[in-house]
Amino acid sequence: MWKPEHRRAAERRGLRYPSDLTDAEWALVEPMIPPAKRGGRRREVNIREVLNAIFYVLSTGCQWQALPKDLPPKSTAHSYFMLWDWDGTLERAHHALYVATREREGREASPTAAIIDSQSAKAAPKGGSTLDPQGFDAAKKVTGRKRHILVDTLGLLLNVVVHSAAMQDRDGALLVLNRRTRRFFPFIKFIFADAGYRGQKTAAAIAKTGTWKLTIVQRNELHRFAVLPKRWIVERTLAWISHSRRLARDFERYARSAAAFIRLAMIRIMLRRLTNPTLCS
Repeated sequence: MWKPEHRRAAERRGLRYPSDLTDAEWALVEPMIPPAKRGGRRREVNIREVLNAIFYVLSTGCQWQALPKDLPPKSTAHSYFMLWDWDGTLERAHHALYVATREREGREASPTAAIIDSQSAKAAPKGGSTLDPQGFDAAKKVTGRKRHILVDTLGLLLNVVVHSAAMQDRDGALLVLNRRTRRFFPFIKFIFADAGYRGQKTAAAIAKTGTWKLTIVQRNELHRFAVLPKRWIVERTLAWISHSRRLARDFERYARSAAAFIRLAMIRIMLRRLTNPTLCS
């Protein structure tokens, strides 16, 4: 439960912008940033400020070119954002912080149970021809993309894939439950999901792993509101990431960029948990 002491602990007073990294958060994330390449011109960019600029875009939802003048320009911040996404820096930093957060909570580094779900995000107007496909989600009546996430029982992100909203959940699940998930989290045994993942294709794909067991959590037969076991955890995670205004809609030209912002949203959550014990209770 969110209590007054949690609100006081979450305050970001004393910072230039609430999205800026504190000294404690920067101390955690700094070793995860790749050093400058050897040779050539010496790096003159302040990497901490680059991260502050990226988190500013994530938190406020502003355009890259609308960054304040006291932060690095769009050309610098966006270039590093794309670089760290493509070279795996964001994924490695996320995984390192994930393990640290699990251990901080007294859990094993690798979970044994996970929950899967999706969220359809309405598309924002975009220009250009080189765009990843969007689609229409007939169930939610939304045109845009679908964010497919897999979380553990703490609500921490394990994997994320962004794809067309026209793709059914049972098909999108095959993209999330992939080799990367098996490699990074080898001890997962149970996958909890809603009825949208029921089907022979999904069951057959999961059965190929030899270790995962899919459990469908049914709705209340009386159609009354009830907190469904396990499923509420992934819904809460979707609410967490929705606090970042960049994720309020699908603003990205590429699905990969949308997935990177979701990882960044979870990185920010874990940094705050690791540097503020009150937020973990």
